[in-house]
Amino acid sequence: MIKILGFILTIIGGLGLVMGILGVFGSMDIGMSPWALIILGIVFFFAGIGLLKNRKDTDQN
Repeated sequence: MIKILGFILTIIGGLGLVMGILGVFGSMDIGMSPWALIILGIVFFFAGIGLLKNRKDTDQN
């Protein structure tokens, strides 16, 4: 379960980073600040990577 959440957070973070970078360089208009997308993308990406690296995929505590 933790690995699934980590994978989802990593994908969302990567998409946020890509959309933010495209918004900064002017080739995509998102409707919100591209810098906010970049910051959220970084946070979600590193949170997902951290979950994938440090957790075992078991349902036991």
